[in-house]
Amino acid sequence: MIRQIEFTLRPRSRGFHPITDEIEANLPPLPAAGLLHLFIKHTSAGLTLNENADPDVRTDLEAIRLVREREAYYIHTYEGDDDMPAHAKSTLVGTALTLPVSRGRINLGTWQGIYLCEFRNRAAGRRIVATGVG
Repeated sequence: MIRQIEFTLRPRSRGFHPITDEIEANLPPLPAAGLLHLFIKHTSAGLTLNENADPDVRTDLEAIRLVREREAYYIHTYEGDDDMPAHAKSTLVGTALTLPVSRGRINLGTWQGIYLCEFRNRAAGRRIVATGVG
C-alpha cells in the first residue's frame, strides 16, 4: 500500500534544525514494515540525517563554508545574498530522504535525527511530501 501526504513545517531561520518529532507528528499511521520517502518542495533548503544528541553538531555544520555568499561570479543575485548559495547548498545536501519503517515507526539509529537544512536567512514554512510504502 502507498500513502502520501503533504504538510508544512513551521518556519525557521538559517541553520540545521532537528525535525524528527515534527515529521512524526504529521504522518499518518505507518505500516508495520516498509519505507518512508520525504521530499522537500524547495530549492533553497534540504533534508539530511545526522547526529541529534549533541547540539554542537548543528553549530559545526553551520560553520562549514563550502559555499560562500557575495561571490563576484554569481549571476542569480536579485533574491538576496543568501539565495544563490542556498541553491548550491541544497544541491549538495539533497532534497529527499528514504528511511526504513519497522514496527510502524521510522527506524533510525540511536543518535540519528532528521534535519531541515535551512539555507536562507529567513524562510516561510517549508512543504514536505511524505510517501509511505509498505
